[in-house]
Amino acid sequence: MNYQKFCSVLNRYIFEGEKEELLKKVAEKPERFIGLFRPTKPGAKILQHVLQSHEIKFGDAFEELVEEILRELNFSILDKSIVGESGNFLSLDQYFKSKSKGTYYFIEQKVRDDHDSTKKRGQTSNFEAKLEALYKKHKNNVVGIMYFIDPDLSKNKNYYLPELKKLSKFYGIETHLFYGKELFDYLGKPNLWGQILFWLKKWKDSLPEIPEIDFDKMPKESFEEIKDLPIRYWRKLLENEKLWAEGIIKAIFRKGDTLKLVLEYLESQNNKPYQESAYLLKRLFKKYYK
Repeated sequence: MNYQKFCSVLNRYIFEGEKEELLKKVAEKPERFIGLFRPTKPGAKILQHVLQSHEIKFGDAFEELVEEILRELNFSILDKSIVGESGNFLSLDQYFKSKSKGTYYFIEQKVRDDHDSTKKRGQTSNFEAKLEALYKKHKNNVVGIMYFIDPDLSKNKNYYLPELKKLSKFYGIETHLFYGKELFDYLGKPNLWGQILFWLKKWKDSLPEIPEIDFDKMPKESFEEIKDLPIRYWRKLLENEKLWAEGIIKAIFRKGDTLKLVLEYLESQNNKPYQESAYLLKRLFKKYYK
């Protein structure tokens, strides 16, 4: 992996399609954004949602980055979807095999160890469910790893360590708890962690201090990203006037330039749902963009 590939994975997961995704979220869950009993103004609420979304997607991006590293280390990457004991499907964060040893590994991966008491118990239960399914498949030829990327947070380390030791003794398999660099030490590639930290800092330094939430900063680009938003989402956005009255829509489309392009597009589509949406948008635009 090189720096360009590293950045492309992060940017694809975190930023690609985020404008359309934001509109979908506002349409589907308007109660998360509107209401008098909220201490934040519309723009701040939208920004808060975007930042939370970036945090979640960062973890997803790092799953792919670690998988790519494992592939480059000559491990065989296996299908991450397995069947649990109850016949339900379980999704593994990492599942791979050593070509030389024939050992199977799975990793339950999270960005940071900052779970509360309920979530930490859920984490170990989830880990065991996956371990049990893989033990049935591979017997004791499997290694289970709980991995937290951020080494600066280890809130529940004293809880996880004895729990993993219990599982190791009961199933007769190898288990590990790793933070940050420790995974790469175990894989015999300690220098990789320093490279990851260097690339991550360089990537973060290239980002704006605060994400841009105003779609009208670049109307044509914004329009191209959202024009194919399914019509059912436009219906929900246009029929819920509270989103307009409380300033949520105007926090996203400050001047309305992008909405003008959307209106032209809706009017150009010769079918009833689009024409009805165009009618609603024209009425709302006239009322809220003077």
